[in-house]
Amino acid sequence: MGKNKGLVLLHTGNGKGKSTAAFGQALRAAGQGLKVCIVQFIKAQSQTGEGKAFQALADRVEFHVKGSGFTWQQKDKEALVRVAREAFAFAREKIMSGAFDMVVLDELTYLVKYGMVSEEDVLDLIRCRPPGLHLVITGRDAGAKLIEAADLVSEVRLIKHPYDAGIMAQKGIEY
Repeated sequence: MGKNKGLVLLHTGNGKGKSTAAFGQALRAAGQGLKVCIVQFIKAQSQTGEGKAFQALADRVEFHVKGSGFTWQQKDKEALVRVAREAFAFAREKIMSGAFDMVVLDELTYLVKYGMVSEEDVLDLIRCRPPGLHLVITGRDAGAKLIEAADLVSEVRLIKHPYDAGIMAQKGIEY
């Protein structure tokens, strides 16, 4: 005990709050002086509440939006796969650079679910990351191998959501 080890933290499940948990972890790390990089894989806009908030911490947190929008809204699937693979390569560069203490891969599991990046590529990245690097991964439908590779797995379970009552996404809550 006592020796710090880079951990893999996985937030999965159908409930709301996976990304929020990861951003809270990033905030905690930045508050402790750790250098953090956040890569968002699905969202296509940087003017979300979290994007704006992390701008104030730019000396400790890099925030990158690398997605092309929500997958179910895309018509050009080839372009979607290309953008996803480029984003994953970008994230790999950030992870392997040695410049960060923590990297958040927000909504990474969707890339695996939709076959844009193989689960084996993700597992390889986990295995070969710098030993002290904390890796935070979010998204629904995490596979059994990813769950096994993680040090901490939290499942966020949906019980009730305002969308089911016809209430649309709201500023400060969903974005």
